[in-house]
Amino acid sequence: MLKITEIKEKLKMTTEWQPWMSEIETDSRKSVQTLLTSWRKKQVQRKKLLNDHNAKLAFDDSFRKESVDLVAGIDEAGRGPLAGPVVTAAVILPEDCSSLIGLDDSKQLSKAKRDELAITIKKFAISYAVHVQSPEEIDRLNIYQATKSSMTEAARALTPAPDIVLADAMMLELPMTCESIIKGDAKSLSIAAASILAKTGRDALMTEYAVQYPQYGFEKHAGYGTKEHVAALQEYGPCEIHRKTFEPIKTLLTKSSLF
Repeated sequence: MLKITEIKEKLKMTTEWQPWMSEIETDSRKSVQTLLTSWRKKQVQRKKLLNDHNAKLAFDDSFRKESVDLVAGIDEAGRGPLAGPVVTAAVILPEDCSSLIGLDDSKQLSKAKRDELAITIKKFAISYAVHVQSPEEIDRLNIYQATKSSMTEAARALTPAPDIVLADAMMLELPMTCESIIKGDAKSLSIAAASILAKTGRDALMTEYAVQYPQYGFEKHAGYGTKEHVAALQEYGPCEIHRKTFEPIKTLLTKSSLF
């Protein structure tokens, strides 16, 4: 009879059912059955991640006219906040993306997982580019046009240039084929990769701004309009990175100009 520590190590080393596992199915030890139940749950989750991964790969592949065509995914982070930039990212992934199993829309993943995946994406991507659109440009252009311009800049920065661009819910004017994909970060592996780079890139910037403007708590809410953030705006007024065309900042500035 195998020791519990031996069973634990053997289960850790396998992802497929093995003949020796039939013996532990009838093992009366409760701890052994707990280990086996845990292993089965992990395999169900692993297969789900693999199926989702393959579906995202197949989605990207469906836009290729030739097998050698390069597909770029583009996404943004930060359209909704009251402060800070919009950050967009464009990514061309390699044919072998096995190191990115588990990659998903950045909103569905923990910060630790996003940070881990960002490192892997940058390591294995054929090309990637990140563009930062300032609050000043957001105020000048409006948030939609500022995001569109930033996505375009990110796409144009890719080397080599892609043959097809898949943008999350945005149609871009580019020299290559561009498709606007609704909820693209949940369908496309390359858009999901771009969402990770955009999100982690923006979060890093907002953490830096939190040091520069500690009264607003940017490290907690990344510039979004939380109760804490709005209260800080009421007390301290807006700072240089606040979007002056966004409410309630626009109204605060209008009121202050009357005095």
